[in-house]
Amino acid sequence: MNISFTIENTTIYALNFIFSKIPNAIPVHSHGNNCYEIHYISSGFGQLIADDIKYNITPNTLYVTGPHINHAQFPVADNPMAEYCIYLKIEHTDSLSHSCPILNCFTSAPFWFGSDTQKLLSLFSELKNELQSNEIGHHEKAKTLLCQIIIGIVRNYKRDNTIAASHAETSFSDNKSLIIEEYFLYEYAHLSLKELSERLSLSPRQTERILKKYYGKNFQQKKLEAKMSIAVILLKENNSISHIANALGFSSLEHFSTAFKKYYHMSPTQYKKRGLLYSDFV
Repeated sequence: MNISFTIENTTIYALNFIFSKIPNAIPVHSHGNNCYEIHYISSGFGQLIADDIKYNITPNTLYVTGPHINHAQFPVADNPMAEYCIYLKIEHTDSLSHSCPILNCFTSAPFWFGSDTQKLLSLFSELKNELQSNEIGHHEKAKTLLCQIIIGIVRNYKRDNTIAASHAETSFSDNKSLIIEEYFLYEYAHLSLKELSERLSLSPRQTERILKKYYGKNFQQKKLEAKMSIAVILLKENNSISHIANALGFSSLEHFSTAFKKYYHMSPTQYKKRGLLYSDFV
């Protein structure tokens, strides 16, 4: 989307909006400082793993994943979840004042999971329709709907009364965080510091600094995390170990097996024999 709007004089960037069924598992990933992903499940079932805790997903589930929350999603095969997902980046959350009760409440929860009590489905559906329509005024209406969605989420927080402390710090002023996260999530087979740096229009050294500052990991650590997260999903789907090694871009089956065993403390063969899920590792 790349729509910017304001709440309480603070700029919020809505960089992505997705509505789709999730037939396959989404491997573990996390967001950088000041970045939040809103998830609303309109139908279907699944499981969320967030910071080593398992949550069962049912229709009308709402959850928000904020900065540095490791999370992965696993759909139920015969009834996969359908999800509305909005990716937001809030500018300068570290400078929010006491006169910003809505955004202070929203950013105070780096993670929240529960059932929606504010009838947000109609807002998500209307936002989807507006973005697809391209009718006159759709951009301005989308801003209004995004504001209403955030207010609805904050009211869910207040009703639940279980808000955690914020981990947010100053972040990017553009969509670089989204580029980073989608690069590691979807292009795990051929991850390259040089290529990521080019996409960010930064030098490799600058890219490494950003990864360390906003994700607490260097490029090699993020690369290994991405590959190992998808590896257990591919093993669960009964792919051969040699196929997985090739799909993940390892130079050999032995190289993949060594990396897997070092990361998970068991070999890929042991994993397959035990029939484990990713969730069994956390």
